Amino acid sequence: MSVRSIFVRRFDARGFAFCALVLGAACTDDEGPSKATAATASTATSASSAAATSTPPAASSSAVVASASAAPSAAVVYELTDLPEPDLVEKTLDEQRASMVRRMRAMHGLDDAQVASIEEILKSTKWMGQGNPDVVDHPMTRKECIERRRAADVKDVRSARCGAPFMVPAFDPATETEETAKVCVDRYEFPGMPCDYPLTWVTAKQAQGLCRAMGKRLCDAHEWEGACAGAVLPADKEYAVGRPRQTMQGLHNQNRAIRWAYGATKDHSICATGSKKSPKCTAPSWKGCGSNTYPSGAFPECKSPFGVYDLHGNVAEHMWLPREERELSSRGGKGVPEMKGSWFIWTQHEAHIDDCRWRAPSWHENEGDNHRSYHLGFRCCKDI
Repeated sequence: MSVRSIFVRRFDARGFAFCALVLGAACTDDEGPSKATAATASTATSASSAAATSTPPAASSSAVVASASAAPSAAVVYELTDLPEPDLVEKTLDEQRASMVRRMRAMHGLDDAQVASIEEILKSTKWMGQGNPDVVDHPMTRKECIERRRAADVKDVRSARCGAPFMVPAFDPATETEETAKVCVDRYEFPGMPCDYPLTWVTAKQAQGLCRAMGKRLCDAHEWEGACAGAVLPADKEYAVGRPRQTMQGLHNQNRAIRWAYGATKDHSICATGSKKSPKCTAPSWKGCGSNTYPSGAFPECKSPFGVYDLHGNVAEHMWLPREERELSSRGGKGVPEMKGSWFIWTQHEAHIDDCRWRAPSWHENEGDNHRSYHLGFRCCKDI
């Protein structure tokens, strides 16, 4: 028996109606916010989780199109795609922060307490935002990103396992499945939404606070690496604990398997690497360096087997590097800051090999968890 692909009307946190594509469900014009509708969204499982195997999803599987032959039991719920206020060009940092929080409330369904926590962190710093509005020169607009993804028919399947939008389970396919995964990773760089610009000028300490405000945490290095490579390997195999950091780095890099998020052959041209430094950016500075980033997810092919975008290109990303078992973020600890994700990697210049599991020297170690830059952001992880 065939099943129609139809829409269910729902309401976002601001009361705006939207429709999520679901198989075998009804949509009525007069339907308001209801417990039944919320239950549909929270209990719907993705096609990939319904058929969980020991193999991670293919790099193209995050864009799943509803099929008339799909079984009624395999309901598919897609993530929101229509970013609010895509044409808005903010003229001040305060405007930029306020519009970002509005979009986060709508897309993530944040409550008042979460919004207040995020706003408090934003206001605690002089520069944190999506780039100095006076000098930033984004190579692509939000609206262009939305149109680009629509033309490529990108539809991210919402994971019921993660319990939060725009996240995917990450695991080791040799020993785990999606249903036994222990961690979820943001698909997009914070603020964690498709086609919004990454947050920059943020420290690792502040990034941890922002993740916590959303019920998440900053990722450990091996989780980020695994989300990129398609296999989150056991922590006890990924850290040479009890040794100096430089020794840990050397041993890891010597023994790592080299691959990139999108495959075994390097081709960063399919990622957000076409940006350029501001003309007066000879050294990192707020006045001279614009965060000339692309909207997150603007390059649909630049994603990992789990469907995580922009692990190469766009901003570099904060995470923790545990030096001892007790420092694992998943156990409530905190390692030393680590940076990944193509910082200073542009078409014109590459500072390092930038494969998924490559670990950097201890850049800016003297700054502890207070380093920030115009080209440095983060994404969050979540224990499940």
